[in-house]
Amino acid sequence: MASMEKVPMLAEGYERLTADLKALREERPKIVDAIEEARAHGDLSENAEYHAAKERQGQVEAQIADLEDRVSRAQIIDPSTLSGDRIVFGATVTLLDDDEKPIRYQIVGQTEADAKVGRISYNSPLGKALIGRKVGDEIEVTVPSGDRFYLVEKIEFI
Repeated sequence: MASMEKVPMLAEGYERLTADLKALREERPKIVDAIEEARAHGDLSENAEYHAAKERQGQVEAQIADLEDRVSRAQIIDPSTLSGDRIVFGATVTLLDDDEKPIRYQIVGQTEADAKVGRISYNSPLGKALIGRKVGDEIEVTVPSGDRFYLVEKIEFI
């Protein structure tokens, strides 16, 4: 049973989920055609095309179910409508690391996270440590490479 808890995400993350869902739904008839074509080749016990198509069908149906669940529970958040002095979902945060080097992250949903472009999930160790903090707070985060220390320098809602 899927949980009924809301899944926070930005509008662009929601659009990407719905686009992925649409593409998978459009793939369904093609898979059915591939299964029918493979079935026409005769003996199914040694029919690699048939087994591959059936396997793909199972994968697509599982992905569709997962995406439909996330879309139905989506809570779309527009960071530009937020304000306050604490870090919340959607906030863009400037941190200073141990070397006083500024690092900027936006707190986003799991499907939108990409640390290389400065987007971290609210569920990540750093994301969890940042939620609820204010400018001037010091944060210690344990990551796979060890403990990291950050100072919250700026919070923006953009």
